[in-house]
Amino acid sequence: MKNMVDWDWATGEKRIADTDEWRTRFPIVHEYTVTNDGEQIAAIIEKANKQVTPCVNGKPWSETFERAWSLRFSPDNRLVCPALRDYEWTMVVDEHPWEGSYDYIWNLTFGPDGKSIAANIKKDNEFGIVLNGSIWDTKFPEARDVLVSPDGRRTASLVKIKRVATLDIFTLAEGVITVAVDGKAWERNFLSIWGVAFSSDSKKVAAGVNLDRLTYTIAVDGIPWDRTFSHIWEPLFRPGSHDVFAPVKIAGGWTLSMNGEPVWDRKFTQLWEHRFSPDMQRIAAVVATEFGKWTIAIDGMPWGRTFSHAVLAPVFSPDSRKVAAIVKEDDRYTIAVDGSPWDTHFDMIWDPVFSPDSERVLVKAQRQGNHLLVVDGRPGKSSYEYLWNPAISADGEKVLIRCIQDGKYYRKVIAINDI
Repeated sequence: MKNMVDWDWATGEKRIADTDEWRTRFPIVHEYTVTNDGEQIAAIIEKANKQVTPCVNGKPWSETFERAWSLRFSPDNRLVCPALRDYEWTMVVDEHPWEGSYDYIWNLTFGPDGKSIAANIKKDNEFGIVLNGSIWDTKFPEARDVLVSPDGRRTASLVKIKRVATLDIFTLAEGVITVAVDGKAWERNFLSIWGVAFSSDSKKVAAGVNLDRLTYTIAVDGIPWDRTFSHIWEPLFRPGSHDVFAPVKIAGGWTLSMNGEPVWDRKFTQLWEHRFSPDMQRIAAVVATEFGKWTIAIDGMPWGRTFSHAVLAPVFSPDSRKVAAIVKEDDRYTIAVDGSPWDTHFDMIWDPVFSPDSERVLVKAQRQGNHLLVVDGRPGKSSYEYLWNPAISADGEKVLIRCIQDGKYYRKVIAINDI
């Protein structure tokens, strides 16, 4: 997270809001959302007249709406939601509606730069993307998703370029799906597309494409790789380059490919969710060595331990030397670090967070309906009604806890050893 050093790491505990009081004051209180720094909590509330509006730290916005949903704080702490007024939808940012109105708006997305706001929109029975209030010049019969470039200036979406009648499988088979970038569609269409990705410099776009019913490959800026495969998963650009990596299925199993050529010698029963290390020197991915045996492979070498139910996406430590992942076995979750699972297990667990020195691992978990923090496999002393993901200070000594306890929302800063 950006600007963490500017957060208040000195105050031990702040009671930000009485969330139980909200529920006595308003007929309906929807899901809570909080800022990254923990200073604000918000939820969409319904007033007695059936009008809705966001409520921040106990204070409702002055304006009300017929509908509002998908309330979220942006990385720079602006409160954003799509809202309906007079039968038209728009985006509202810190109580200020965008000038444009739409038939519908969804898929609220923040740019990696933390400043850009984008969403899918429907207008006059056509679909597109709106970025910071500006709609694509060209709209399409369908636009299913929204992706914002790393610099926050560009957007992309999977689009359908031709209307297809219900059950018209023959037109679909001709290929009517492509990628549109800033409203401009690729020149080539495909049978299906998924996994759209921008390069780190925001100049190129890649996606997994289906050339025909049995042939798959990766297309970059609309141009397919020369080599095709029996199946592929979502591509990723290597940060700092235009090289595209994707899991591909070839004779003998799955492997990792760069620009169409295999880069791992070993093949697996399955391979997906590849991730680059912070120093860009290593690649980790979820793999199955056999049917029902899941693990993590790093640069093609799997961990010695496998898990029967699931292994989720790998997380590298800041120094790029360690890898942690959520693993599931016997219907219970835990964290494995470099192939060694913790001895403690939970009903649910969230992505691991490494300390800045890469020595500690902290996670949010759930057991018997209560939320708790876990450090290096040791459950914390406190339990919570609800808990957001923790953040660790730059010196690795303190943890920011954003939690609801006894009907109150607290922002707490405690020493990591005191959890």
